[in-house]
Amino acid sequence: MTMLELNTFSITARCERTGQFGVAVSTKVPAVGALCPYVKAGVGAIASQSFVNPYIGINGLKYLEEGLTAEAVRDRILAEDPEPDIRQFAIVDKTGQTAAFTGEKCVDWHGHIVGDHFVAAGNMLVGEETIKEMANTFEATQDQKLSERLLAALEAGQKAGGDKRGKQSAALKVVATEDYPLVDLRVDEHEDPVKELRRVYDVAKYELFPFVDTLPTKENPRGQMDLATQKELGLLD
Repeated sequence: MTMLELNTFSITARCERTGQFGVAVSTKVPAVGALCPYVKAGVGAIASQSFVNPYIGINGLKYLEEGLTAEAVRDRILAEDPEPDIRQFAIVDKTGQTAAFTGEKCVDWHGHIVGDHFVAAGNMLVGEETIKEMANTFEATQDQKLSERLLAALEAGQKAGGDKRGKQSAALKVVATEDYPLVDLRVDEHEDPVKELRRVYDVAKYELFPFVDTLPTKENPRGQMDLATQKELGLLD
């Protein structure tokens, strides 16, 4: 069996002010956004990396939704995984409690930092400075939106060295209150994916996020469509 090795640096977090969850991640493999970040509104966030096991994220969110704490989910995942020594993952639960695991057989440099409402983690890195700078940046930007904090932390990690093999893909995923994401951006097969992710994010701030804010929600199934659009569509009496 061939396993995908996502030697990666990531930050997994909850916003203490808004309750939003998110993951920002980059690696020297295409499409890191497809298999690393797992987030669910009101439930939690998980990043699964190294020799990635997608069911760490899939089952982990299910266990969080059942009411298990981040630490309890970590222990259950480790008990279920037949190859825990090659896994790395981070968990943040709905109360902001955190847990992480880095297997002994992950490729050096590897490790994680568990902070207040966040985990910075990485493997096959240039060095420990990557996750230290991610943690420092996240902690220093508490007045910003979660998506901005995650992206800034990812940029700091890349600047500090990042994946020692190089660069290829990056992703940012954030959920708020709905079953669909507030932010879900990916850059694949790019020579500087974190820098490109910032460019795409800056475009999305003007061309995508305002539209997402108008979408139907659980509390407002009609959404927040502006009056001009409603009139154009003949929805007004």
